[in-house]
Amino acid sequence: MKTILMLHGINHNMFGKRDPVQYGTITLAEIDARLQALGVELGVRVESFQTNCEGTMCERIHRALEERCDAVLINAGAWTHYSYGIRDALAILTCPVVELHMSNIHAREPFRHHSVLAEIVDGQICGFGVESYLLALRAAVSQNRQT
Repeated sequence: MKTILMLHGINHNMFGKRDPVQYGTITLAEIDARLQALGVELGVRVESFQTNCEGTMCERIHRALEERCDAVLINAGAWTHYSYGIRDALAILTCPVVELHMSNIHAREPFRHHSVLAEIVDGQICGFGVESYLLALRAAVSQNRQT
């Protein structure tokens, strides 16, 4: 069975409590449950990982290469806008990588408009709330089947 790795970035453990206007009231556990359910429907295994430590995120990305994950989804949160370490780690991967965001980063504060990840990912999905996660999973599975 193919494995899709879902990487949740900084502060995502606070979903459900943090800025409900931007992120709604859904918790990270609820997002992961929805991804798991869709994964079953699509015939893939979804493994989720969340950390607030940038180095730990890079190490998990390195392991994804060693484990030969079939695709990686990443919502890097604020790291999206400045983490060249995460960008460089993702660039090492040979599988499809989809960047996603619940909010539309291009319609928010100016510092959020730029993604340092955008140049090295296969695609970006943003602005659809929790649906961004599900769309990203569908895209990764579709992209993986084409390769």
